[in-house]
Amino acid sequence: MEAPTAAHDDPAESPSRPTSSSLATSLAGSSSPSSSSFELTVNSPDEMRELGRRLARQLRAGDLVMLTGELGAGKTTLTRGLGEGLGVRGAVTSPTFVIARVHPSLGDGPPLVHVDAYRLGGGLDDMEDLDLDVSLPESVIVVEWGEGKVEELTDDRLHLLIHRAVGDTTDEVRHVTLTGVGERWATVDLSAL
Repeated sequence: MEAPTAAHDDPAESPSRPTSSSLATSLAGSSSPSSSSFELTVNSPDEMRELGRRLARQLRAGDLVMLTGELGAGKTTLTRGLGEGLGVRGAVTSPTFVIARVHPSLGDGPPLVHVDAYRLGGGLDDMEDLDLDVSLPESVIVVEWGEGKVEELTDDRLHLLIHRAVGDTTDEVRHVTLTGVGERWATVDLSAL
């Protein structure tokens, strides 16, 4: 499970970061005919990692995955599972201070580009130096804190909203909402995860 770092402040106090409820509302309010959602409950960090491994089976080069959730929700844990499932090189860790890490495939699959957009401003222009638009066709790109920053990359993306209890709690239960947007995700059965 992710541990909060001193570099991040309280998400409730930061206007630049969406809350779980605001993102859920914006995703639910999407009127795109080619979007689908599925909700599930994850009871431990091991289950979150396993969800990532299962999700990796559905991913292919060109996929954009956006992760949103409170600090410690399990975004990096899920991405570790994605890396394991995709068979990439290198330990998947939070790219908070380097912004992005590329994990090349150990086989013939796509590389994983893991981005933490928390420190970046709004919009794709602020992320231009990362060349995500160049990397996307041959990679799976996972962006933590990407809402409002990377949607312009593609009309097809998968949003994962991870909600956890906040405050002084040891509760490891997470509620995950997966929303596939665009034609790419129109035929993917997210409930199979």
